[in-house]
Amino acid sequence: MRIVLQRVKQASVTVGGQIVGKINHGLLLLVGVTHDDTDDDARVLAEKIPNLRIFEDDEQKMNLSLIDVGGEVLSVSQFTLYGDTRKGRRPSFIGAAKPTYARALYEAFNEKLREKGLTVETGEFGAMMDVSLINDGPVTLILDTKEWLK
Repeated sequence: MRIVLQRVKQASVTVGGQIVGKINHGLLLLVGVTHDDTDDDARVLAEKIPNLRIFEDDEQKMNLSLIDVGGEVLSVSQFTLYGDTRKGRRPSFIGAAKPTYARALYEAFNEKLREKGLTVETGEFGAMMDVSLINDGPVTLILDTKEWLK
């Protein structure tokens, strides 16, 4: 699994002019799933993300986690994270998992975050979504379980 994580002051997802997910202070997660991802990938990310010390303490040092600051999560499925631009001018998305498989793992990941006591809002899987955010910092990280679970 691959996630682009952004620390945000607020974020929302709109589908067809209607807000389907909205958070205040916390993390926007753009979540991509590839063919050989498993429940282990979802579990590792769900354990790592809430405990990353990427929020500032009173001395402006990144010493606090999402849990420490009582932050929320907006999780948005993002198959384009597996876009391959090495050849030609149009990206290939063959690296992205098929929708049925990707949806199941994406939903399992979100449920694992909720089991940690987090408020998790989502977009609408497979829909054309407008994502709005106010970046905090900005702080943006890329998490890829293929780099961790080699």
